[in-house]
Amino acid sequence: MKYFLKKLLDLIPTLFGISLVCFILIRLIPGDPVLNLIGERGADPARYLEMKKALGLDLPIYQQFWFYLKNTLQGDIGTSIISNNTVWSEFIERFPATMELGFIALLGATALGLPLGMIAAIKRNSFFDYFLMSTSLIGYSMPIFWWGLILILFFSVKLGITPVSGRIDFLFDIPHYTGFYLIDTLQSSVVKENGFAPLLSALKHLLLPSIALGTIPLAVIARMTRSSMLEVLGEDYIRTARAKGMNKYRVIAIHALRNALIPIITTLALLFGSIITGAILTETIFSWPGIGKWIVASITARDYPVIQGGVLIISFVIVLTNMLVDIIYYVLNPKMRS
Repeated sequence: MKYFLKKLLDLIPTLFGISLVCFILIRLIPGDPVLNLIGERGADPARYLEMKKALGLDLPIYQQFWFYLKNTLQGDIGTSIISNNTVWSEFIERFPATMELGFIALLGATALGLPLGMIAAIKRNSFFDYFLMSTSLIGYSMPIFWWGLILILFFSVKLGITPVSGRIDFLFDIPHYTGFYLIDTLQSSVVKENGFAPLLSALKHLLLPSIALGTIPLAVIARMTRSSMLEVLGEDYIRTARAKGMNKYRVIAIHALRNALIPIITTLALLFGSIITGAILTETIFSWPGIGKWIVASITARDYPVIQGGVLIISFVIVLTNMLVDIIYYVLNPKMRS
């Protein structure tokens, strides 16, 4: 119980530090949110000062941070300067799009990374092993923005197989039951009116962004699976199972993979953070209407409340995920409880 309480208490200074750094950094970016709002040309000085006072931007920066911190502790993470909507409502509206993209990207990376890593471990020091490790290193090092543009130029512009941007064709009016288009397009009313065309459109729009976003997780999962499998395959109980004449596929599937999954599952949980942060670039390139594109647009508009609130929520999700991984490790590993 003390371990859990300690982990929960560790969230407080972490989130406070993130809030403070974000608050200061966004105010160091050149630009004025009030001028962006009213326009630089012909801006009335009296109106400018009035709006600056109304937004609380005329106060010293330490007072601005104090009011921001106090409101956040009361559950108010701010209101957008541009849209005048609450940050939380805008986040909730866009979060399903990011989660759907991230889930498909991570699912595809796992479905490919696990078998490839297993084969590389089984065929250690073979051509396939060297090829996979070299390719995964390239995939891990590849910038998302460059890789996304290459995918668009080849598959969308040259071949015309996939759409360039967006989440679904404008022809379809999809009701937002869950916000996940792969689910909402299967609603009976949508299928009755348009058949499965909306679902196919959503899948086509998902294809390139999920490949771009899932490339780095795929490389990480493949390398982690290989390392974990090699460690397990060298254990005595694996040699014993082989010595007893057990089928080699049964040894790998039941004994080796099951024991190698713990660090792999931990890696998958930690990759959740990279999926969200990677979505910022991916969504911007593919005009995907998620929280990544939302935050980039807010930075351009100098919408301070949206940037602060969005970064705080994302940081909380990532820190909470890491905390849950630590707790799972604590429960599964008896050595940590001794």
